[in-house]
Amino acid sequence: MVQETRLYDSERDETRSMRSKEEANDYRYFPDPDLLPVAITDEDIAAIRASLPELPEQKKQRFVDALGLSDYNAELLTASRETATYFETALVTAPGQNAQLANWILGDLAGALNKAGLDINASPIAPEMLAQLVARIADNTISGKIAKEVFEAMWQGEGGADAIIEARGLEQITDSGAIESLIDEVIAANPDQVEQFRAGKEKVLGFFVGQVMQQSQGKANPGQVNAMLREKLKP
Repeated sequence: MVQETRLYDSERDETRSMRSKEEANDYRYFPDPDLLPVAITDEDIAAIRASLPELPEQKKQRFVDALGLSDYNAELLTASRETATYFETALVTAPGQNAQLANWILGDLAGALNKAGLDINASPIAPEMLAQLVARIADNTISGKIAKEVFEAMWQGEGGADAIIEARGLEQITDSGAIESLIDEVIAANPDQVEQFRAGKEKVLGFFVGQVMQQSQGKANPGQVNAMLREKLKP
């Protein structure tokens, strides 16, 4: 093997010799007598390793394995330390709502921050506030649709989710008697659609759900509305 420095010509896609180097000193490899030997023990390595923070790849894998997030969402959440910290702080207030919190952070919150030109550290909605909103969806206090309205109010500085829900009277209707009354009114007002559904046109159910939700101003529990409508519309 000839010891030499070669030049790469990108136009010809070839290398050619520039100058020969026969000895180590030609490469300026010189021993430095002033450098003291460094002895690194296994204990030193273990101590340094223990002092290191959780690295992005490790955090991403933990989000997937321990929290059940998708690879895609876990990667986005760990793309910056600030976003990952926001997510983990929110989890403390809404434990178990892993996927829902991830979706809100990467969806509505990210969109609002991008539109306002803000970093997540400057978000008007603190992680605890977003967690409270997600918790109110999970316990059926509000629907997903109403949550969008609450989110916007939180962004505008009107307070936390609970305060906004109470002030605006947005609490979801879960009383079966009240929902049944609304359903009865909608069914009575739309006999043609009733016949269509009973004739096998499943898509008409969406019409009835929309009518009931409109009558309740979006406050009726959608799951209950669907189940009760199916029962009521049976032939």
